[in-house]
Amino acid sequence: MMTEFRTVTTEADVVLLDRALRALSHDLGDTHEAGLDALRAALTGTTPAAYGLLAWDGDVVGAALYSPVFSTARGAAGVYVSDLWVDGATRGQGVGQSVLAEIARRAGKLWQAEWMTLAVYGHSTAARRFYERLGFAPQESVTQMRLSQAGFERLKGEGR
Repeated sequence: MMTEFRTVTTEADVVLLDRALRALSHDLGDTHEAGLDALRAALTGTTPAAYGLLAWDGDVVGAALYSPVFSTARGAAGVYVSDLWVDGATRGQGVGQSVLAEIARRAGKLWQAEWMTLAVYGHSTAARRFYERLGFAPQESVTQMRLSQAGFERLKGEGR
C-alpha cells in the first residue's frame, strides 16, 4: 500500500496528531504538555504557529509538526521540523524519509523553503543515524538557546 499524506485540518486529524505526538514523547521519555487545545490553537487561525501532517498506509503510520523559519545567513526561508513520529511497526520502511520529503515539498510551495532544520535528543542515537543517512549534519558552531516561559513573559514585560 502507498503512503498518503493529509494536512491536519479537522478535529479528528488533531486527535490523531495528538495521539502520535504523545507516542513520540513516550518513546523519547519526554514530557508532553501540548494537549488538544494547544494543538488546535497552534494549527488554526489567521497565522498558524505550525502545520501538522499525517501519513497514512491504512492507518496513521507517521506524523509531523513543522513551521517556517528564515535565515539571513542563508538568505532564504527554511522549514523547522519540531516533531517527527513513525509508528514502531513501520520504522525502517522509508516512512520517516517520505514524511520529511513531503514536508519539504509543502514548505517549498507554501513559503518557498530551501532548507530544513531539526533537533535531535542526545540519547536518540538511532534517530541521529537516520538523519545523518539523509544528509543532515550537526551544527558544531551553533548552540541552541532557549528562553523559559517565565523569561519570555518577563521579556514581553508581562511578568513584572
